[in-house]
Amino acid sequence: MQTTEPISLDAPLDELLDYAGRRFQVAFEPVSAAGRTLEVLQITNMTEYVERIAEAAAPGQGVELPFWAKVWPASMVLAHLAASLPAPPDAELLEIGAGVGVCGLFAAAAGLRVTITDINHDALVFARINVLHNGLADRTRVQRADFSADRLGRRFDIIVGAEVLYIEALHRGLVKFLAAHLHPRPGAQALLARSYERRAMRFFKLAEEDFTMSNKTVGCKATDGDGDPERHLCDIVRLVPRKVVPR
Repeated sequence: MQTTEPISLDAPLDELLDYAGRRFQVAFEPVSAAGRTLEVLQITNMTEYVERIAEAAAPGQGVELPFWAKVWPASMVLAHLAASLPAPPDAELLEIGAGVGVCGLFAAAAGLRVTITDINHDALVFARINVLHNGLADRTRVQRADFSADRLGRRFDIIVGAEVLYIEALHRGLVKFLAAHLHPRPGAQALLARSYERRAMRFFKLAEEDFTMSNKTVGCKATDGDGDPERHLCDIVRLVPRKVVPR
């Protein structure tokens, strides 16, 4: 890993790729969902990279691991759903805590207008690279947003987020963010995917005033670090605004 100055997300694709390549060992890998295959930039030596971060850390110093770079099983389930939702042609989708932007990429490939957000600059660089590399720039925006505190000044028909419920301290801010950014009209919904083990009961308690919620558990297959298949269970939480205004 090299220390470099942050690059603008508006930089050309070749400059963004050069920036990512100076910071990480990277390669495009095929990812498939909803009958489509896209190429997603990945860190290819993740184990080695994490070990180097841990070794370089001072005793007692916290280590920031690149969780944003991993394509989680919940992300793949959500990517399939986001790309398969019946939605009007002008529907807008917001992905929060997006990491490399898998859900938003597949939604954009399916024809939706998409905004991909995260708080990590490297994640946003990877997401922007993926947008440009897959030819989705005409309908996809990438920008920084903290779903626990920020306001974007606009509303969306669909909000998606994979593995965004694992920090309980962020639950209240997330509920307020969803309420502030989801359209209060028929068909609007938020879909949050999480590993089955993450119960997040406080989130449901906080969200019940503003949303009606349903939960569905689905199975999915993924590969481990050695390429061996693993089966996972993921929960899909669907939130619909309680107050709906007809179009």
